[in-house]
Amino acid sequence: MLSDLDDLMLARNIDGILLLGPGQNNPPMVYLTGGAHLTDAVLVKKYGQPPVLFHRSMERDEASQTGLATVDMEIHYRLDQLMRDNGGDVLRAAARRLANILRDQGLAEARLAVYGQMDAGASFGLLQALQQVLPDLQLVGELDDTLLQHAMTTKDSREIDRIRRMGQITTEVVGQVAEFLTSHPVQDQVLLKRDGSPLTIADVKAKINLWLAERGADNPCGVIFAIGRDSAVPHSSGNPNDLLRLGETIIFDIFPCEAGGGYFYDFTRTWCLGYAPDDALALYDDVLAAYKLVRYDLQAGVPLRSYSERVCDLFSQRGHPTQQDDPLTQRGFVHGLGHGLGLNLHEPPFFRLSAPETALLPAHVAITVEPGLYYPERAQAVRLEDTFWVPASGKAAPLVEYPLDFVLPLKA
Repeated sequence: MLSDLDDLMLARNIDGILLLGPGQNNPPMVYLTGGAHLTDAVLVKKYGQPPVLFHRSMERDEASQTGLATVDMEIHYRLDQLMRDNGGDVLRAAARRLANILRDQGLAEARLAVYGQMDAGASFGLLQALQQVLPDLQLVGELDDTLLQHAMTTKDSREIDRIRRMGQITTEVVGQVAEFLTSHPVQDQVLLKRDGSPLTIADVKAKINLWLAERGADNPCGVIFAIGRDSAVPHSSGNPNDLLRLGETIIFDIFPCEAGGGYFYDFTRTWCLGYAPDDALALYDDVLAAYKLVRYDLQAGVPLRSYSERVCDLFSQRGHPTQQDDPLTQRGFVHGLGHGLGLNLHEPPFFRLSAPETALLPAHVAITVEPGLYYPERAQAVRLEDTFWVPASGKAAPLVEYPLDFVLPLKA
């Protein structure tokens, strides 16, 4: 949690944190500012002290709404003057401005962890130039289990309320999609629009985007709405030109976030319109059994890998290939069982077979459970997914409930 930040900095021997980039669609900056509308900002946090936000003059009101201490860079760290002093070299000027900020914060000779969203080339150039200006500064980069991500993994009640609200929006839209699909007439096993033309995946996605936008949600990663064989390739988003046919499996995986790149929700249902073939019903029964196996026994303190092992065992007993038997399988159970969720769509903790026995499910996390079975040669697949809140004691529960119906009967 955010309140753990200083303890984590101390444990990792980090003197300060430097965040770069915009205030939105930039998870580290959103985490510390709340998602202020800032096009280009610098945030510095020194160990034991509150963060300081350096902003542009035009965004002073947005910056002040964060509740942080703020400094107008265009008044106190003028880039135009630094440009003149450095022969018009914008990179050197920007590096010297950043160096001046760090000096004033007492971090010129510190171990400094760097985060944020910038163009890779721009950030590499800026930090390389900064190192030349401040040779005693030690920049710390992290690839996995970063300090900030470690803090972001566990959530306080305010964060969980925001994720739950996104879940309510998500399931409202899912309900609208179900109503939309089942209200169409059918000809030759295909759903038709009012003008008599076939309904397509593109038509459905357009409605999803509209209904999310009406509720103030963003859809930065798109949506998976895939039918038939595409449903059996887990991250196939669906062919826009595919028709909506009765009896074919539809994977509907939707993962919107708050406007501006805030907290995500992640949710999947599998549907068959009108009816489901017997082999698809059997697949669904097996995935539902795996989902329930985890759902009703999900609690903090249990080894993460144990849940994946139990699901693999169940699927193997029912005749399905799994990654436990063949890590490269593209049939059966082919992906992880679930992942943490927050300002990132995928974040720790992860249900992985490779997790060490000592890696336990933490308390105070939002995490998905998403067992699935995939058979491309049969053009069939089933996946079920909900996002769960894991309390310190007792069993976890979905943040938002939604029916697990497989067959959607048509109204027309």
